[in-house]
Amino acid sequence: MGSRPRFIDDLSRAASDAPGSDPLTALSDDALLDAYSRTVIGALERVQQAVAFISVERRLPGAPSGRDSRGARGGTGSGFLFTPDGYLLTNSHVVHGATHITVTLADGAKFDADLVGDDPGSDLAVLRIGSPEPLPHVELGESSKLRVGQIAIAVGNPLGLAQTVTTGVVSALGRSLRSNSGRMIYDVIQTDAALNPGNSGGPLINSAGQVIGVNTAIIPGAQAICFATAIDTAKWVIMQIFAHGRVRRAYIGVAGTTRPLSRRVQRYFGLSSESGVHVMEIVKGSPAALGGLRTDDTIVAIDALAVQDVDSLQRTLDVSRIDKPVNVTVLRGAQRLELTLTPVEQTS
Repeated sequence: MGSRPRFIDDLSRAASDAPGSDPLTALSDDALLDAYSRTVIGALERVQQAVAFISVERRLPGAPSGRDSRGARGGTGSGFLFTPDGYLLTNSHVVHGATHITVTLADGAKFDADLVGDDPGSDLAVLRIGSPEPLPHVELGESSKLRVGQIAIAVGNPLGLAQTVTTGVVSALGRSLRSNSGRMIYDVIQTDAALNPGNSGGPLINSAGQVIGVNTAIIPGAQAICFATAIDTAKWVIMQIFAHGRVRRAYIGVAGTTRPLSRRVQRYFGLSSESGVHVMEIVKGSPAALGGLRTDDTIVAIDALAVQDVDSLQRTLDVSRIDKPVNVTVLRGAQRLELTLTPVEQTS
């Protein structure tokens, strides 16, 4: 017979300090865990107690009011605690229109939940449960620092199977996705970590166990193409909901995409940003149209604040700019122009 395969010799050396006459029989599961497995397990341990199962009841059309189960339609999803005093984040489509919401934590504890605020435009919602004790909660990361190819771990309750974990990588950044309200959600994370019905609202985490996105959608029939709303967007939505009970947005009536700017363009126009927003479509009669914005313009600043991508454009167009003139800096061919627009409040 030939010599033993090299990988067996490597395992034998790794277990040389373990008790027993045969190093192979002394190997424990811990010794065999590779770095990737240890990373996933460590990240999961940081968040799993904060991931919740959400079940809802919705009144059927024409059904009498009240908690009569004969007139109720159920639904389920996932969510996660992001504060120790019981605030949860989930998807809007999981809880929108619910007459009753129940949250079940990883330890089996059940709570009735109140809807703090719901934003169909970003497909996010904030819930609150009451508990006399501090609750386990996640750490929110920074999606702006993500890189394509890094580890992405999805946790949730697909098809009612509690605490299911799937792994993959960040497949792409800056995707756009249309929400149930019809509004485009920008700066969406694409991942190949498998998602299924019931994963909606659960956390997408990085290798450090920080939440980088909120699992949102799949493309039916597609293989390994799943989406999560970036956590930086979610943080902004949370603050809006805490401040107003809903998200108020200024609207100028453009659809666009992030466009990198070459060093030559940056130097020529004296820009500090490496990218801007390329205007792809303008709504007829909108503030953008009335203010002279054109398709193929590139927005680089609003009121001297740099606009580097679609997400930063949305953040800049906050409630403070509704019905107030703003100065929009655009690049049009070889020109740098200053246009004045007056955003209105977005109604849908």
